[in-house]
Amino acid sequence: MSLDVSPKLLAEAEQGDIREDDFVETVRTSLPYAYGLIAGLAAELRGGTAEFADNQTPPASEKERGQLLRALASDAIRGSLERHFGIALAFQNCHRVAAFHPGAQSGPTYARFTSPRSQVLNQSPEFRDC
Repeated sequence: MSLDVSPKLLAEAEQGDIREDDFVETVRTSLPYAYGLIAGLAAELRGGTAEFADNQTPPASEKERGQLLRALASDAIRGSLERHFGIALAFQNCHRVAAFHPGAQSGPTYARFTSPRSQVLNQSPEFRDC
């Protein structure tokens, strides 16, 4: 299971739409490693002058890796985190996630980061089974 959904939030979802802030809070508490990593990248991006901020450090455990993969594989989670932090996310391999400024998806740096060439160049044997 990806998220630990409270009975209250589940009841609200059964009745109709839920508040995105409540969903993001569920993500924060359910996937703390992924949330913290993305929050850190967003802060780094806002505080710097680079076109993007990225993580190149593998998670310390498979549990953390799983959290990151679940967060980025879900359109709902990923989109909510992007809106919450005001960023655009890009992902390579098992852990290399990058935060870009909104609108960067149409630019050359984002295109390079998400290109098949960059994916191939970012491969190594230790990433085979991640």
